[in-house]
Amino acid sequence: MANALEYKDVAFSYGEGGFRMEHLNFSVAEGELVAVLGHNGSGKSTLARLANGLLTPDGGEISVFGTVLREKNLFDIRKQVGIVFQNPDSQAVASIVEDDVAFGAENVGLPRKEIGERIGYALRAVGMEEYRTATISRLSGGQKQRVAIAGVLALRPKIMILDEATAMLDPRGRREIAEVVKQLNEREGITVLLITHFMEEALLCSRAVVMNRGEIVMEDAPANIFRRGEELLTYQLALPRIGEIANRLRAGGMNVADALDVDTLAEEIAKCVS
Repeated sequence: MANALEYKDVAFSYGEGGFRMEHLNFSVAEGELVAVLGHNGSGKSTLARLANGLLTPDGGEISVFGTVLREKNLFDIRKQVGIVFQNPDSQAVASIVEDDVAFGAENVGLPRKEIGERIGYALRAVGMEEYRTATISRLSGGQKQRVAIAGVLALRPKIMILDEATAMLDPRGRREIAEVVKQLNEREGITVLLITHFMEEALLCSRAVVMNRGEIVMEDAPANIFRRGEELLTYQLALPRIGEIANRLRAGGMNVADALDVDTLAEEIAKCVS
């Protein structure tokens, strides 16, 4: 399978004495759903911003579907790589949902008819079609973030990066966005890089990496990473409470799978005792 996104020997720094990334090598295959975990300042957001030219590497190369990112092709690259940030309020550019979703598509000069079709597609994809004419300020945090995702989807990107997109949401809002992301990956075939510090969100993904001081220090299936709890602590990460419970149940002889929420863990326990 071809790589959708590839970092080759990438270096970046925020200046002398600040954050440094050196010799980073990392790739995401087309159609993959990958979690990037790490504490604040580990380099997660830097990784995201390098992917579509919001930051420029000091060295090395970043490729999108085999095309090396250059200043001259930034416009085309950004149509392929969409980023959703953590604060939905700061991403809104219009007061009405459909106007906000249309903004990016309008900026790239698409015909009015096609923009209308893309608005419909994007809102259906995130389950917000019935809110097309709603006022954004009256939506919940999870709904606002769905609208932000729809705005990116209207550009029909091949890669979507969620940079701490659930950080400001309550648990219900986080679950909503997690479900949307999983569906977009499975149904639309969009390659997703899920950057988060909520460890349980990694369970959505087939692969997870842990960053620390600009380096990738762990890379494995999420369940395997979860079982290295003591090592995670050295990188200032801790298992979610539900992960700790699952580990203790396994240690006691109950073969439960890791779970994203309490209901799923309850189902796992029920399977073991039935």
